[in-house]
Amino acid sequence: MEKILDNNYYDLFISNSLIPEFSTGDNITWLNNDFSLLHVTKTDKQICDLGVYPYHIFSSLYTLTSVISPTHDVISSTQQQTDYRLLGQGVMIGVVDTGIDYQHPAFINRDRTSRIVSIWDQTIQDGEPPTGFTFGTEYTRAAINNALQYAEPLAAVPTTDDTGHGTAIASIIAGSPNEEQSFSGVVPNSNLIVVKLKEAKQNLKMIFCVPEEKRCYQESDIILGVRYLISTAQRLKRSIVICIALGSSQGSHDGRGILSTYLESLVRVPDIDVVVSAGNEGNSNRHYYGQNFAAPHAKDFQLNVSPQDRMFSMEIWPYVPGILSIEISTPNNETIPIINPTFDVCDQFNFPSSNSTVWINNMAFERGSGDQLILIRFRNPLPGIWYFHVQSTNDEPFSLHSWLPSGDLISNGTFFLLPNPDTTITSPGNSWRPLTATAYNQMTGNILDESGRGYTRSGLVKPDLAAPGFQIPCALPDNQYGTLTGTGAAAAHIAGSCAAVFEWTQGKGNFTYITGEQINLMLMRSARRDPNFLYPNNIWGYGIVDVPTLLDRLTGDRPI
Repeated sequence: MEKILDNNYYDLFISNSLIPEFSTGDNITWLNNDFSLLHVTKTDKQICDLGVYPYHIFSSLYTLTSVISPTHDVISSTQQQTDYRLLGQGVMIGVVDTGIDYQHPAFINRDRTSRIVSIWDQTIQDGEPPTGFTFGTEYTRAAINNALQYAEPLAAVPTTDDTGHGTAIASIIAGSPNEEQSFSGVVPNSNLIVVKLKEAKQNLKMIFCVPEEKRCYQESDIILGVRYLISTAQRLKRSIVICIALGSSQGSHDGRGILSTYLESLVRVPDIDVVVSAGNEGNSNRHYYGQNFAAPHAKDFQLNVSPQDRMFSMEIWPYVPGILSIEISTPNNETIPIINPTFDVCDQFNFPSSNSTVWINNMAFERGSGDQLILIRFRNPLPGIWYFHVQSTNDEPFSLHSWLPSGDLISNGTFFLLPNPDTTITSPGNSWRPLTATAYNQMTGNILDESGRGYTRSGLVKPDLAAPGFQIPCALPDNQYGTLTGTGAAAAHIAGSCAAVFEWTQGKGNFTYITGEQINLMLMRSARRDPNFLYPNNIWGYGIVDVPTLLDRLTGDRPI
């Protein structure tokens, strides 16, 4: 079995400069020009292996950022009406998600051929992987078209989308019109390249105390998926817009993760744009912000733990120069003694009276960011109110952020007692140059309560743009239609908008050289803004995406 698939091996990020030192011939998977995966086996895997190996070399875990509804009450159209007839002709749409129902009419031309250029299914291992990759199976357009001629297409091309999320995202961007369903994607003439992500390894879930049955995806697989999309589009010499409707609340929330830095580099390349969702953590009560600028420079805060949540993690990121110790008390007043910052110590604490176990890594220097990180992991935590006391070890003023996991990795019953809705944008939405999409209710004009809010932990303006994200019509597996709600739906809408701009610039020859970053900046400048608000702000970013206004400015005398 390939080591990247084998749960006996950890997949650890390393710099490519270290490959000569660690390579044994089959223990390296190349990710991009900067990083690779080092596959390391360990017989007796323990949660405190994060401590033996540093935090930043483990992949973060990602969850979906939209919710599907099977009902289809049409309340809006995804297409923006313009006089320019931009339907995505000649532009590729890349989707890294849960796969796609390639049999759905939303992705089939009138001549019964597919608009899907290729699918890389990371979960199927009995076919040929894409060139340059070592696992999964690639299905080309020829194979998909051939399968569509069969009574049972899945017998020839067995890739499916068992959640429907990837199908919904792809259809909002590029679904073919269906008058009976009052449905159309934003750019229905564009072609699709799709990656179906495999689920995260169980050993990675163990490291971050995620229950085995929870569905989530690992950062390294997303990076590989993006690389596949880019290589396919470049081989075909086409512009591509990549939509990532996934998010993680792990990490420093300032765009310094490995996936974030990779996406940063891509949008500065001509013909490539990346749109990511802001996440849906705005009203989940899973973010806490605290500060103390007066002696004795300590802070107390509380977390309610639900009986449903038997395993989860929590991260505390203080700002420089704060260096904090931590003390924790359980709901029945058992106390973990003060844990001072160290470099690689993982402390385990067992509470016999409640059968609870807590692991604490108080990292004075988290090597990926250079900041302090206090990582707390729980197994069988006693339900009720847990108490946290942090104190400056140097008796200096400090401030901190703390985040709980995203999506459905925990229940809504686990939350901070004094939560803060700001700084809740998930990774990679904290990246600087990729376009981060937030969602609003197009019926009321209000931002969705769940939409992630900025700014980033470093103060960068995010999100960038808002788009409709409430009950957006979409295709679902098995020839069904429904709706999608959340920032993932908004990201899909904006990805289609970026494809329309690529068609006008590249496809129609109006600009022969343009990067995704330049398109993003043009869309931000031409966004629709409410005169009652100040822009940019941490809720709406630069305003609501408005492609018609941008095109009017590009073709007229008004400045961009």
